[in-house]
Amino acid sequence: MNTSLLKTLAVTTLLAGTFFTGRAALKVDDAFPDLGGFSLEGKLPDTLKGKVVIVDFWASWCGPCKESFPAMNDLQKKYADKGVVIIAVNEDEEKSDMQDFLKANTAGFTVVRDAKQKLVAVAGIQTMPSSFVLDDTGKVRFTHTGFHGETTRKEYEQQIESLLKK
Repeated sequence: MNTSLLKTLAVTTLLAGTFFTGRAALKVDDAFPDLGGFSLEGKLPDTLKGKVVIVDFWASWCGPCKESFPAMNDLQKKYADKGVVIIAVNEDEEKSDMQDFLKANTAGFTVVRDAKQKLVAVAGIQTMPSSFVLDDTGKVRFTHTGFHGETTRKEYEQQIESLLKK
């Protein structure tokens, strides 16, 4: 095969992947979609304008998600008065699975459920947990896949601090 044909096949494959998944995953510098447009179950904050926001995708069956909840609680307590908001988006099919998880793992931050997984699809979530750190204009500034204990918690703190200094 010649180089031109290989390039054409590669581009076609990439475009087909984007077409069939509906959209490429969100990445740094993308505007995060308006949460109000996804029929999420639960109450969202009245406004996110001017706030640094962490949108964290999780599921009840996810072991690292369970480990991340205490860190998210600590971050919410530490930065809430500085305008930081954490929104945990659950993707469980059964609401009872989410409720059972929350009985055992307290959430001191907003929790909503994406029962139809429409936001999950738009965000391109493939790993649990996955999160996006948004600046005060709603743009994705940092992304996380997985939760790696203290290392991830420190990364969140550094990222939040950098966005609050703007």
